[in-house]
Order: sequence, then C-alpha cells, then structure tokens
Amino acid sequence: MKETIRQTIGEYTRKYRERKKQKLTRRQICALLFLIAAAAAVIAICFWFCRPMLQLADRPAEFRAYIESRGMVGIGAFLLATVLQVIAAVIPGGPFEIAAGYTFGLWKGSLLSDLGTTAGSLIVFLLVRRFGREFVELFFSKEKIDSLSFLKTTSRSRWIIFLLFLIPGTPKDMLSYFVGLTDMPLPIWLFITAVGRFPSIFLSALSGTALGRQDYLSAILLIGGIVLLCGTGAVGYQIYLGRKNRPEDDEDARNS
Repeated sequence: MKETIRQTIGEYTRKYRERKKQKLTRRQICALLFLIAAAAAVIAICFWFCRPMLQLADRPAEFRAYIESRGMVGIGAFLLATVLQVIAAVIPGGPFEIAAGYTFGLWKGSLLSDLGTTAGSLIVFLLVRRFGREFVELFFSKEKIDSLSFLKTTSRSRWIIFLLFLIPGTPKDMLSYFVGLTDMPLPIWLFITAVGRFPSIFLSALSGTALGRQDYLSAILLIGGIVLLCGTGAVGYQIYLGRKNRPEDDEDARNS
C-alpha cells in the first residue's frame, strides 16, 4: 500500500514537472517571437526614417519638414522604435538618440527619447515581473544575471542603480531586465530610468542637433566625447563588477 502511494505521488510529481517545463517552454517561445517581431518593427521604422534622412543629408531642414508633414505619425513611429529598442535589448540606443536631436531638435528630441526609453523600461519591468527569470535569460546569460545579484533592493542599492544609469557606457538595458527580478517599487524604478538616462540622451541629442546644423566639427567632437565617456564608463563598470563579485566579497557577505 505504501509503495503504491509512493509511486502515485512520484508519478504525479513527474507529470507536474513536465507540465511546468512545457509551460516555461511556451513562454520562451512567445518571448522569442515577440523579440523577433520587435526587431523587425525597429528595422522597418528605421528604414522609414533613415532612407529620407540619407537622401536629404545635406538638407536637414527639408528632412525635418518631411517628418513634420507626417504629424503625429512621425513622432509615434519614432517613439515606437525607441520603446522596441529597449525591449529588444540587443539594439543600441545611441543612434536613435542622435537621430532624435537631428530630427526634432535638442530639447524635443531629448524628451521624446527619454519618454520612449522610459516607456520601454516600464514594459520590460512588467514583462519580467510576469514571466520571471526565464524571460530575462532569453536575452542575457545566467552568469551575467548572477553577476548583478549583489544589487539587492535596499535603499543603498537603489542609489547604486541610479548612479549606474547616470554613467554613460553602463549596460542600462541589462540593468532594466535585472531590476524586474527584484522587489523594487515601480514608482522608484520609473524615476531612476527617466532621470538616470537623461544626461546620456541629452549629449547624444546634442550631437544630432549639431549634425542638423551642419556643424560637423562640433558633432565629431561631441560624438568623440560620448565614445570616450562610454568607454570609460564601461571599463569602470567592469572593474566595479569584478570587485563586487570577488570570492572574498561573497565570504564577507555570508559572515556579515
């Protein structure tokens, strides 16, 4: 009798695990299909923007008139591309921010880019809360996710995440996915992503504005400065990450 009960429980457990595994697989397939659709949409929108931009590269005023003639459709398409860029994660955001400055001017372009990236970060946050770690692992390896495990949602770690968003060159899209795995409150997250991303967005839009004025020297200097800042930030981030993930740090954390 006991053996029969044990076998029944074991069979039920095995079937439950198989159903759970199949459910996660379906989630992963849906997420991958969503990623492919997002990337395709970004490419289509970029083609819609970039083709006239290239054709009118020496006539920025005409290009802006072309976009303005599309009214809210042009703004909506740009916002959608920016949102999908954040969700897709593998697509860099810098070119979008430069194009925003070129197309819409410094302040309007900066605000539109910030709005789009904030909306994209919100969607990522909600998707990760809904689908969990399996969804994050579609975009980033387990090792990369585990390397951020020291960023627990204490008041101190929230400040660290905010500072990481302020620094150019840090992997903000990966951080956006990781934050969804924590218990960070949504209002705080929206503040961090909206305010923290803005300095980098503003600098990129400023270089795009210089391109729109055909002030190529200023544009080259600004883009060069952005590349230097991003490189410095990326190196600093890797050094910081390495220190936080040293074995002795883990040992100290366990003993504290």
